[in-house]
Amino acid sequence: MILMGIDIGTTATKIILIDLDGRVVSSTEKSSTLLSQKAGWAEEDANQWWENVCRGIPDCLQQAGITPDRVAAVGVSGMVPTIVLLDKNGKVLRNSIQQNDARAVEEIEYLRSKTDAADILRRTGSAITQQTIGTKILWLRRHEPAVLERAAHLMGSYEFITHRLAGAFYLERNWALESGYFDLYREDWDDEILALSTIDRNLLGPVYWPSDVVGAVTREAARLTGLKEGTPVVAGSADHIASSFSSGLKNQGDLLVKLGGAGDIMISLDEVLVDHRLFLDYHDIPGKYIASGCMASSGSLIKWFRNQFAPHAAYEELDSAAAAIPAGSDGLILLPYFLGEKTPVQDPLARGTLVGLTLTHSLAHVFRAVLEGISYGFYHHLKVFEEHGLTPTYARCANGGARSALWKQVTADVLGIRLEQVADHPGSSLGAAFCAGMGVGAFSAWDEIERYIKISSVTQPDGNNHARYQQLFGLYREIYESLKDKFPRLAKISGQM
Repeated sequence: MILMGIDIGTTATKIILIDLDGRVVSSTEKSSTLLSQKAGWAEEDANQWWENVCRGIPDCLQQAGITPDRVAAVGVSGMVPTIVLLDKNGKVLRNSIQQNDARAVEEIEYLRSKTDAADILRRTGSAITQQTIGTKILWLRRHEPAVLERAAHLMGSYEFITHRLAGAFYLERNWALESGYFDLYREDWDDEILALSTIDRNLLGPVYWPSDVVGAVTREAARLTGLKEGTPVVAGSADHIASSFSSGLKNQGDLLVKLGGAGDIMISLDEVLVDHRLFLDYHDIPGKYIASGCMASSGSLIKWFRNQFAPHAAYEELDSAAAAIPAGSDGLILLPYFLGEKTPVQDPLARGTLVGLTLTHSLAHVFRAVLEGISYGFYHHLKVFEEHGLTPTYARCANGGARSALWKQVTADVLGIRLEQVADHPGSSLGAAFCAGMGVGAFSAWDEIERYIKISSVTQPDGNNHARYQQLFGLYREIYESLKDKFPRLAKISGQM
């Protein structure tokens, strides 16, 4: 029996096939393009995701010599909560609006002014932030009303691909929870917030758990992808949750640092934790939760830096040069808020900032400062976890950035914790494939994910570097606090608001 996992990521669409013995038997990636046409904007072409899937599935099957009839089920993971709007015929009406998009500044303030922040947080588990779906719908209502008038379905990234595969219109529980529309305790849409956001319930499909089978591969999807018509498809999972689960996070205090396009840091919980500085998610394992920190730019910031300032250099070359620079980058501190910032500062107008430049600094200094700035963002979340008495039982790292020994070392040094790297970890696509297996009874227990998890290396923190970084983290926080009232003025000048 073979299971397929598809992940719709910021920079690539990844497809894997797994067997039931703990092996990834095939994988392929197709590039995606993040579009940022204006300051704070983050969009993608959902049709490109589907084209990637249609090209990637045949490649993945052929690579492993797997015939379509051997694929028992398909699961999809992806960025959350993105916005994909379809008309009544299922046509995509505009580019997706990504979860890290920061355009809806005025709409955030409007919703906050019309609600009790503490009550909204208690009811939905989510503060009103740049990630709240309602703020972006209000922005569309103001700037692109014709799009909303034609919209018949609202969904996220992985729900869209599942729709294309199986024809289902639905929403997965973590899209619902992170949207800011979903009542955490009634487990239903909150009509008051829907009304304030001008959202019709009819745009929102039924809500399912990740392993729920929502449909089967249609004849048209089979023709386009090479899958067998009738193959079961499950609801799928938020990418960071699928990645957390498939990295081994199961028990209270298990921690994952996800070095991906966005920077995620997650801690597993046995019960609900509500804090306006964090996102609360359902675990893929029913009855458990994950407190999530999600930074708007991480790997995407590293990619931007390289493309703009060292386009002909390999990442390994940049790492090698930056590794020769001492911890602290000789007095450089970078705020990694290049797309505003989500957690923990929740400031869509925040800007990327580099402080401390002198004529002695080189490209390598700045590149190291980029890595350190991202790591300070992770550490900020760790301090929030500590306020709730949460101490990591262990910490793991995953995603593409884990291939960089320097990024891992800087992260371990700033956090002051030992990082275990999951060997050859396929990321969220593995969690999606496992959810598919649970949906069709290929696995009997969630613990069976352990057969897929192997630790390839351990990065130990350097105590001296950690002590230095703790001092610099204080400056990092002071820099933001001293500049945050200047960012709105810059936003007005640049036309962001």
